[in-house]
Amino acid sequence: MTGTTTPGDGETGALTDATHERLSFAGQFASSPRGAQLARRLAVRRMEEWGHPPVSDLSCTVALVVGELAANAVQHGRVPGRDFGLRIALDTAAGLVRIEVADAAAAKQPPTAPPLSYPEGESGRGLLLVDVLAERWGSTPRRPVGKTVWAEVSIESVRTGDL
Repeated sequence: MTGTTTPGDGETGALTDATHERLSFAGQFASSPRGAQLARRLAVRRMEEWGHPPVSDLSCTVALVVGELAANAVQHGRVPGRDFGLRIALDTAAGLVRIEVADAAAAKQPPTAPPLSYPEGESGRGLLLVDVLAERWGSTPRRPVGKTVWAEVSIESVRTGDL
């Protein structure tokens, strides 16, 4: 696993305007269940560093979304010898946490909407969960190969319990 944390938009070191924070974390993880677990754990740790304790609603929501998207990247987007990428960005001005998970499998695209019915098996409900927890989600092609599946979680709706 490799990763970085950076203040956003050209800010250097300490943020000058505490009401408008843009923070991000990016890392590469092995395309395995252990890599997905590590991605989720590091997301929780990063949220804590950004002022949202692991037991907070926002941190729990981000952990669930990261867990589902990372699990999908491992299960459906795995290409042998390729890692998956995770990027989390906290933008207090926009009131959002953006989660992006990139994999190398361009041919396997997620559906444009979650299934209308609940599958009876042990899997298949991950995007239903993402759809409920996120303000919006989708996917974009990744150059030169692969795709990025993203979700945006509202800071305010989690704080006020609108979920």
